[in-house]
Amino acid sequence: MVVVGDSVSRHSARRIALVAQGFGEARPRRVDVRQVRRVVGRVGVLQLDSVNVLCRSHYLPVFSRLGRYERPTLDRMAWGDEPELFECFWGHKASLLPVSSYPLVRWRMRAAEGQVWGEALAAGVSVPWAVVVGMERLRKERPGLVGEVLARIADEGGMTAGEVGAGEVRRKKADPDPDPSTGSMWNWQDAKIAVEYLFASGQVMIAGRRNFERVYDLTERVLPDAVLRAPELAVDEAQRELVRISARSLGVATARELCGKTGGHYPLPAATAKRIVAELVEAGELIPVSVEGVKQQSYLSQAADDRPVDARALLSPFDTLIWNRDRTQQLFDFFYRISIYTPAAQRIHGYYVLPFLLGDRLVARVDLKADRKTSTLLVPTITAEPGAPDFIEPLVAELELMARWLGLEPVRLP
Repeated sequence: MVVVGDSVSRHSARRIALVAQGFGEARPRRVDVRQVRRVVGRVGVLQLDSVNVLCRSHYLPVFSRLGRYERPTLDRMAWGDEPELFECFWGHKASLLPVSSYPLVRWRMRAAEGQVWGEALAAGVSVPWAVVVGMERLRKERPGLVGEVLARIADEGGMTAGEVGAGEVRRKKADPDPDPSTGSMWNWQDAKIAVEYLFASGQVMIAGRRNFERVYDLTERVLPDAVLRAPELAVDEAQRELVRISARSLGVATARELCGKTGGHYPLPAATAKRIVAELVEAGELIPVSVEGVKQQSYLSQAADDRPVDARALLSPFDTLIWNRDRTQQLFDFFYRISIYTPAAQRIHGYYVLPFLLGDRLVARVDLKADRKTSTLLVPTITAEPGAPDFIEPLVAELELMARWLGLEPVRLP
């Protein structure tokens, strides 16, 4: 490892991060569930996003590390009869986590229930504000709705928020004296608030997706019995383990990158994060270091490895390697912002732009779109980074591999 005293060069830190994220190994010739499982374990979190310009973002990190694999494999792992992953927003935003992490976030679910019901919380858990405000209104206007929604899911099985709301609308229409103020949108909104509260508090889980809309079902019908029976950890112990997972996944990181509210794998309140990081340093599990170009104190994982990296990958905007934009700029000298919410006239590099990783550098930005009508992978623009080496041949090879993986035929280059 290239460590001089307590200092780590930017190049070494970049390689440490890439190896920790699974880019230090050659892609396997054949991919099965074991390799997919290993990737998920390495990255820790697969962030979900609804944008489908290219493909759903949670599929891309596995492709970036393994190459072609069967996407239904990941679907079965997440939403099959015996899931290995579960969906929640107690990791980094809405994400898929290994079921082994479920005991580590149960304290967040209890804290979420407390926050919604107005209890003081030292844990600093933040339920989506629309749910908090919506539940405050429902407690006054429709105090029994949450119980009714939970009972209906228990009786009828998994359903989307729209299906829950539609069922309510039918009952309203059957009412001989319906309330004219309760239209279908109002009912859908209330049903959505109720099921999202039940999801946040762990009473229901996501059993599947229909056109990417969540299907809610009772937690005991979604998660394996062994996971549900696992003993619940003390809050401090669970939080320490979450930081350990984040440290292994990142390799070297600041406390904010490990568990900050905006950029961390598993966000924690600042005071809690500071205390736990100090405890792990005291235990020798984290090594304080200074990283070239990073002003804040950084911490090196015990498992850190800075061996040479010979990677070739297109990265999802939500890949764990680059989702913290400040960290991406510090390690790779690569200023990156997602453009899908930027007005068209203000976009510089395109709409759905994926960084291209070659070796241990981010060398280009590639705007991509899957044109499903013509079965074509469109590449509207390719923008080289200043001083980038020749990357066209490996990029074309990666684009052709991606096209075959997505079931598209030609690649249309700019």
